Parts: sequence; C-alpha cells; structure tokens
Amino acid sequence: MNHVQQGSFLTLHYRLAGPDGADLINTFNEKPATLSLGTGELAPAMEARLLGLPEGTRTSFTLAPGEAFGERNPEMLQKVKVSLLHELGDPDAEYHVGDVVQFPTPDGQASYAGVVREKGTDWLLFDFNHPLAGQPVTFEVHLIGVL
Repeated sequence: MNHVQQGSFLTLHYRLAGPDGADLINTFNEKPATLSLGTGELAPAMEARLLGLPEGTRTSFTLAPGEAFGERNPEMLQKVKVSLLHELGDPDAEYHVGDVVQFPTPDGQASYAGVVREKGTDWLLFDFNHPLAGQPVTFEVHLIGVL
C-alpha cells in the first residue's frame, strides 16, 4: 500500500470549510482532484497533515486559526484613492463595502484581490489579507490514489 510522501502524486476528494462550517471547496460530489504534493497546490499545513497517510484513508483535520492561511496582517489594509482606481480601471465604476476588486501585479502577469472594507469621500480601504487569514478551517480528505 502506498503512503503519502513529499512529491507524491495524489488523486483525492477534499473539502475545505471555514469556521462557520460552510464549504469553501468541496470535490466530493464532483470529479476527484489530482495534485502533486510539494508544489504549492495546497497550503503547507494541509500538506503536512497528509504526509504518511496510506492510500484509501478518509479523515478530517481542524487547522488552528492562522495555520492554513496565515495570521491577519494589519499592513495588508491599504487606502487607495478612488481617482487612481478610475485612472487605472473603469472610470465609471462604483465601489461598495464588501466588493472584491482585482488588481494587476506590477509585472502585469497576474492579479490579486482586495476587499473594500471602508469607503471615504475620495478613498477606499482595501483588505488584501486572505479571507480566511486568522481563521480556523476544517480540511476533510479521502485519498483515492497515491503514486
């Protein structure tokens, strides 16, 4: 029987749930996921829980607040002038608290998201922390195949 080790190729079903128990990702009713351990497809804390498990295992782990997606970082809260958003994006866009806005990386090859937390007269306060930063999560897994 194969056991999960660093670099293993896995076929699995998994579910990731937030602190309220609501599914964030759930592949149990879909096609199983395939991934290589150690390539960053799962958070390191989740990968660490899989190491050593035998093929066929079905189990669930609770990851402590901040363990899966890091702690909340107050430096990830940034004010952005609305005029800059209009200059770089849609000049007619309207923004509301709770909106998720995509920003390009400096090289323009990717993007990252920020959530509008506050709205001032000519600025918006964005939170660039992962939505689950500082939160406990549940990671349920069924290891179908280990190569």
